[in-house]
This record gives sequence, structure tokens and C-alpha cells, in this order.
Amino acid sequence: MHKRSFAGPEEAQVRVRAIPGHGGRDMRRRVSRARRWVAVSVALGAVAVLAGCRGPDNGQNSLDPQGPAARTIDNLFVPVFLIATVIGIGVLAATVFVAIRYRSGAGRNENPKQIHGSTPLEIGWTIIPALILLVVAVFTIRTVFDLAREPEGDVLQVTSVGKQWWWQFNYPDEEIVTANELVIPTETEVRVKLTACDDSLPGECNVIHSFWVPELAGKMDVIPGRDNATTIEADDPGTYLGQCAEYCGLSHANMRFRVIAKEPADYEQWVEEQQAPPAVPLQGGADDADPAGPAQALVLETYQCGNCHTFDNPGASTYGPNLAHFASRTTFASGYYELTRERLIEWLLDAPSLIPMETEDCREPGAPAVEGGTCVGMPSFTKDGPGPVMSQSDAEQIADYLLSLK
Repeated sequence: MHKRSFAGPEEAQVRVRAIPGHGGRDMRRRVSRARRWVAVSVALGAVAVLAGCRGPDNGQNSLDPQGPAARTIDNLFVPVFLIATVIGIGVLAATVFVAIRYRSGAGRNENPKQIHGSTPLEIGWTIIPALILLVVAVFTIRTVFDLAREPEGDVLQVTSVGKQWWWQFNYPDEEIVTANELVIPTETEVRVKLTACDDSLPGECNVIHSFWVPELAGKMDVIPGRDNATTIEADDPGTYLGQCAEYCGLSHANMRFRVIAKEPADYEQWVEEQQAPPAVPLQGGADDADPAGPAQALVLETYQCGNCHTFDNPGASTYGPNLAHFASRTTFASGYYELTRERLIEWLLDAPSLIPMETEDCREPGAPAVEGGTCVGMPSFTKDGPGPVMSQSDAEQIADYLLSLK
């Protein structure tokens, strides 16, 4: 008789593991798990690489400080960023680990080990974040007070008036008023008083703006009825781009300006040039009743540009930009366009087509006065409206006159 042998439970389990195919499934599981880890690692690496990519430098890089105030901010930002990065990577790594380690699967216990009520852990994840935030808060508060400090000694005082949508810069000691280009000497502290109200124009207050030159200082709000101030200083000569950083209306994105830093000797020369009378005054003497030529009547009478601008007094503030030394600037139209004859002619004819400004209601004949009694921004002279239509020839003559105002 043929004898049969019966295996016990343990031997049967060993034989089951030895059945062909079981080892293959285990191997496939390990390979699949490894692939998932590789995929996660590649994804995280790709995110890190893409985060480090950047396009052309737009001149508004807060990570490239060019002055003491910007460096103070950068010295706070860098360590806080590194701490946050380490914590973020740790949290992300823990999340990925838990998601993979305790993922759902057939025959798997989905409940990890419970640690509710663990006193050491609860103290740890309460105290450690509190200590980190405390250290960050101490250095942040110290930086805030350092930046708010009123500079002493040889300080250049400037008042920046935020308007819609351009910046006016008043130099009270030098008796200069200019627009959209703040000229400063290098290695000199400049205290910029920020206001939305023009003291020389009673009742002329604007909306909230924000003054920001990323490479020289942080943001500072410009609030109607409240005077704020910021201190900027440039290490080297150059042009540093600024921007309104608070939404202020239709053309907010175009409300730009430039800080132009010059060597002290070049700055003094610039001041002398700005203080001088305009090269071609509009108002002539008894023997010269028409000094500006054909543009004289166009500017003063036909298109009444003097209602919003001043041409003869470099220290006067008016509703629109001071144009006494207009041609000495490199840009115009809130610093948005390079100053060229062709672009200036386009601007004179139809400024709202280049930068959105006045509302459509302002262009209608006999339109009622809008808020403040004045339409915001430069009007269009190519559309029928309360004013005359400007011809190409008139625009060319006015442009040539403006470009003579060095």
C-alpha cells in the first residue's frame, strides 16, 4: 500500500512560500514600491529646479540689495527663508512617507500605531514651533525699528506725492519739483516723506498708493491724511526701478518711477541745472512776446496745457507733472515710456491709448464733472469732446517745444 505523509501547519506554510509565483509577486511589489519612491524623488527634484529658474532681470529684484535698507531686509529674509525651507521639506517628506507607508491595500492594517496622549510629543510640537516663532519675531521687530529710525547728519529730504497715476518728487531745500524720476546722490541717506496729499494744492488728496524700490528698500504705504516715511540709500550710481505696490485704480500697473543715483558731484550739477529757469520760457518780455514760437499759443491758449502743468517755474507743484525741465528726464508717462519724439507725439495726440487713464465719460461733449471736478489723467485730443481736436502738425510743434526744455 502506498503511504501518504501529512505535513504539519508550519511545513505547509513553508511549502506555500516555495510555490512558484509567490516570490515573483513579492519581487514585483518591491519593484513597484521602489518606482514610486523614484517618481516622488524626481517630482520633488523637478519642483526644486523649476523654483530656481528665472527669466530676464526686470530691475526689481529684492534679492539683489543695492543699499543698506535693502540689505537689512535681506539679512532677515534669508535665515527665515532657510528655516522655513527646512521645516517645509521635513513636513513634505513626512507626509509622503506616511502616505506610502500606511497606504491602503488588501490584507493591510490601515491603522498606524496610536500615540494620542503622548506627553513628550505634545510638549515637543508645541514648544519647538513657539521657540522658532519667538526667535523670528525678535529679529523681525528689531529690523522694523531699524528701518523706521530717523536718519541723522547729512540727510537729503524729499517729499513723494502719490497721484493717479504718477509720482511727484519735491526737494524742499533745493526748491525743485520733478516727476517720476527721483535723483539722489550715492552713499547718502535720503529721507522720503510719503503722502497722498499735495500741500501746495489745498484739498488735493489722492487714493492709497505704496512706494516700493525693491533693490533699495521695502514697501511703504502712501495714505491720504497720514504721512509715512522711508529711508533709501544707493551704494553705486545707477538706475533703480520703483513701482506702486498698492492697487490704486485703472492704471495702477503702469504707475512706475525710477531712482537715479549719481555721484555727489554729478548730483550737485543736476541740482543746479534743475534750479535754472527753463531754456525756452513761455512768457516773453516786451521785446520777445512769443519766445516759444508757434508752440506758445498752442500750449497756453488752444489746448490750455497750463491748466494742469507749469512750464516756467521748476519749483512749482501743479495738478499735472512740472514740465520746466521735461527734456532732462529719460522717461515720461509715469516712467513707462522712454522719452523719444515719436512716442511723445503719440502721447500728445491720444495719451489714453498708450496708458489707460480717463474714463469714457470724460470724452463725451458736455460731460459732467467727475469726482474732484476733474477727469483723471491726460485727455485724448483725437476724439470729439469738450476741447479741440489736435492735428499732427500741432502735436509735432508742442513736442519739439517740450524737448527743448533741458
